[in-house]
Parts: sequence; C-alpha cells; structure tokens
Amino acid sequence: MQYKGKWILLLSGLVMAGGACADRVAETAMHEYEQAIKLKPNLENGRKVYRICAVCHTPEGWGTEDGAYPQLAGQLNTVIIKQLADIRARNRDNPTMRPFTSPTLLGGDQQLADVAAYIARLPMTPHNGKGPGRDLEWGKRLFEENCTECHGKQGEGDKAEHIPAIRGQHFRYLVRQFEWIKMGRRRNADNKMVKQIRDFRHRDVMAVLDYVSRIAPPADQVAKPGWTNPDFPKYVRRPIRAGYAIDERAQRRERLK
Repeated sequence: MQYKGKWILLLSGLVMAGGACADRVAETAMHEYEQAIKLKPNLENGRKVYRICAVCHTPEGWGTEDGAYPQLAGQLNTVIIKQLADIRARNRDNPTMRPFTSPTLLGGDQQLADVAAYIARLPMTPHNGKGPGRDLEWGKRLFEENCTECHGKQGEGDKAEHIPAIRGQHFRYLVRQFEWIKMGRRRNADNKMVKQIRDFRHRDVMAVLDYVSRIAPPADQVAKPGWTNPDFPKYVRRPIRAGYAIDERAQRRERLK
C-alpha cells in the first residue's frame, strides 16, 4: 500500500507539472499574438512571406477540397496570427506546419502580422468542398442552436475574439478539425466548444458541417470564375477540374480511361 501511494503521488505530481507546462505554452503563444496584433502590417512583405505557405495552401490560399489543407483566403487576420503563434509555441499540434512556422523560416512578430493581413485580403474560392447535402435542415438547426453565438449567424467568426470564420471552408477539413476538437486532440480548442459538442453523434457532426460548408461568403469576398493570384504569375498550378486539384495519381487514372 505504501508503494502504491508513492506511485499515486508521483503520477499526481506529473499531472500537475504537465498542467503547469501547458499553461506556460498557452501564455507564450498569447504573448506573441498580442505583440503581433499591435503591429501595422506590410502587405508587400506579407506577399513575400506567403510564398512559404503557397506550396501547400496554393497561391490563391484555397487549400484543397479533400481537406488535407484548409482554405486560408478570407480568414480573419487575428485567427491566422493566433493559430501560427499556437503552432510555434506547441500550443497546437501540427507536425506538418511546424517547420514552416519556425521563426528562422517564417520570421518574427512583424512577419506574422504581414502574412496574416495578406491572407485575409485574398478572395475565397467559389468552389469549396461541400458535404453530401442529405441532412441540411437538421444541420441548420444544430448550427443555429450551437454555433452562432461564437462563430456568428453567417459563420463569419469574431475578429476581436480570434474566433475563425467557418463559412466557405472545405467540408472535409471541417469534419477533421471538429473530430479532433471533440476528442481533445486540438489542445488550443475553446473549452466552451469542447463541452458543447461532447454529445454530438456522427449524424450531428456530418449535418452541421455540411450546412456550414454551404454558407456562402459575401459576393465581394469570393473570387470571380477563373481568377488566379496575380502575385504569383510564374507559379505552376496543378490542373483544376470542377474545383478539385488533380493529383498525379488522378491524372494517370484519367489517361487510362
């Protein structure tokens, strides 16, 4: 019993230490966010910094409909800064993004402010990935009852509270992040949201995010058909069909038909 008691004390100490470490990580991220948000952004420098991001998120900032990469275009600058700061401080686990967000490659507070402002001004894709569209009435009801207080009635987000805009985002990306938040995998998720979606069933998740993916952004925030980012005139883009980026395997399948 005495031996067991020592282990309990040790484990309790480790849990407390882990909690204190997590608090420090969150504080580090918030400090960088607060420093960057005060700075006046330089859009020309933001364009240069964004070259790092364009490799995965595309020059237009539209990501991919399969959800591997989210649409960044049109996102609130405060949200971009907060997420970058969280990844840099390890307050959000994202191994893919980690090397690209390092101060050595991306830069410091000023660069965060610059690239976030540049991204926020990019027009959104008119062809974001959407869900199957089979349960939209239920999705609308869930959205109005659970999401609008924070994300806004049109999914526009909250700039002051760095709550992301979710309208026009790719359905599959929304699903993945929702599930990660639900299971506690996204450490920087809002605690209120974690509690609110705890009892969501699979049907609920699919329905509400299908509905969200279909909330159209304002027309002046959406790119015209055929638009490409003029800041990247020499960038070799992958072929696009019906809004989808075709990867090499898909191209090979097409040639075999």
